Amino acid sequence: MKLIRKTSQHLLPQIKPDYHGGYDIYPSYNIGDNRIFSGFRPLAEAISGKKTVLIDGFSGVLWEEFQQRLHSELKKLGKEPAWISTFSLLNPPEKIYELVKPFLGGTDPLFGKRADLNIEDFFEEGSFDKLKARTSSGMLIVIGPGAALAKCGGLVVYADIPKNEIQFRSRAGSISCLGASGPEDPKMMYKRFYFVDWPVLGRHKEKIVRDIAIYADTQDFENPALIYGAELRKSLNALSRNLFRVRPWFEPGAWGGTWIKEHISGLNKDVPNYAWSFELIAPENGLLLESSGRLLEASFDMLMYIEAEAVLGDCSGRFGVQFPLRFDFLDTFDGGNLSIQCHPRPGYTKEHFGEDFTQEETYYILDTKDDARVYLGFTENIDKDEFRSSLEKSFSNNTRLEVEKFVLEHAVKKHDLLLIPYGTVHGSGKNNLVLEISSTPYIFTFKLYDWLRPDLDGKPRPLNIERAMENLYFERKGKYVTEMLISRPEKIGEGPGWELWHLPTHETHFYDVHRYVIKDSATVINENKCHVLSLVEGSSITVETKNGMKQVFNYAETFVIPAAAERYTITNNSEKPAIVVKAFVK
Repeated sequence: MKLIRKTSQHLLPQIKPDYHGGYDIYPSYNIGDNRIFSGFRPLAEAISGKKTVLIDGFSGVLWEEFQQRLHSELKKLGKEPAWISTFSLLNPPEKIYELVKPFLGGTDPLFGKRADLNIEDFFEEGSFDKLKARTSSGMLIVIGPGAALAKCGGLVVYADIPKNEIQFRSRAGSISCLGASGPEDPKMMYKRFYFVDWPVLGRHKEKIVRDIAIYADTQDFENPALIYGAELRKSLNALSRNLFRVRPWFEPGAWGGTWIKEHISGLNKDVPNYAWSFELIAPENGLLLESSGRLLEASFDMLMYIEAEAVLGDCSGRFGVQFPLRFDFLDTFDGGNLSIQCHPRPGYTKEHFGEDFTQEETYYILDTKDDARVYLGFTENIDKDEFRSSLEKSFSNNTRLEVEKFVLEHAVKKHDLLLIPYGTVHGSGKNNLVLEISSTPYIFTFKLYDWLRPDLDGKPRPLNIERAMENLYFERKGKYVTEMLISRPEKIGEGPGWELWHLPTHETHFYDVHRYVIKDSATVINENKCHVLSLVEGSSITVETKNGMKQVFNYAETFVIPAAAERYTITNNSEKPAIVVKAFVK
């Protein structure tokens, strides 16, 4: 059998493993018994009585295998459907390439511009109108991305695939981009996925989300997990008014460390390191539903397409269906320094990348060892021209940059919060576990210097000196950094068994950070805001919403309380005080 996925991560199990406490890599929401079914036989049985079926879905699904396996099961039921693949209706690959080329960033290895295209633009003009006349005396199935565009009615099935699995499959060369002639270099495919395929297919999914009769999670291509659309929407409605935690996923990296490997059970340990844990990166994470032990992953955007206002509350008008906040871990324990880097200013982000808001960060120090440090801001006597020429010389000659001459180093300890507004030079040093609290955009890092090391594939990691120089604020140096970019906590509330501290963010950050210290319990009023929280000290807490949903969260787990929850209570399950950080849009 050909290689389907290339990764060190385990495939999502069909049945949730026994849970014995501690960080849960498969957090799920129980929706009651017998709501999730799996396999092609149940799907065949569910659709066999229909005259027309439209199997739409995402790029990255193994469409030919899906069709073959479903056809085999339908034959066993006495059905011989006629099939029409939407791939036969697409424009030729060369025409599609010309369509998407303006959004691919030319020779830039990392960045393009978010496409404003619609899925209809990929198909031959009038191709779906012609299907109206192509009736069959038996069963007709239209299959592939865009199938719901068919003008012949029918039951809508949606075949989905998590974004991390799309990347694993692209690395194995088992899939290609929408309308492409075949697989390409995985990094180039990721660029096109991010800037073209995912926005285009996301817009289409949003349009048809309420028409989906059956939703299929196809990451296990031999045994897809299935749920009826009405049940899925009901479940997402409940989550949007209570609480949820997305499924995290983990990746090695050039600078990665050992903390995640040593502290989180259930992961594959046969990896060089883990650099990232994507705790909450809304465009790529999914939500796990559980029924009678069976797991199904629904993409996070499904929740936002249906329940954005309930989730976001007072900022839904500003962000629409985009979730604005991001939490992730950067693990450099026994690893290396992150690159010296910065992120783009808002106007630059909009003009060059088509993003509605930019990447602005904070580093919450969750754990440290030895002489842990963070690079942040310029030295007092920074010379812009000397800095640039030194960077270019280092790149050209492959020689070490004297980083400390230009960039400040800060000793850090647990629970420090460092502020990284856009345009600020920064990078975590080794021996940190950073909880990165940030705005959602997550790939717009301009690397200035990367310690002369290759990526895990042995190839040089691309630098972005020119882009960085166009976005850096050189006045963020010396005294400004220590006074304005190191957050100083202020107690703003207390009650029996709890304290509330404000960790002020930078004036340009659109989000703020609070920290609760809880001996017993604390009740929090949302005030029509969405809260993103993480337990940063203590073994576990129990969170109960006004609407009665209750869940235990463990150390280092991130979870979301939607605005529509209105009120929730956090109870400490540890002997020592629990500490919880909370981020929200100002």
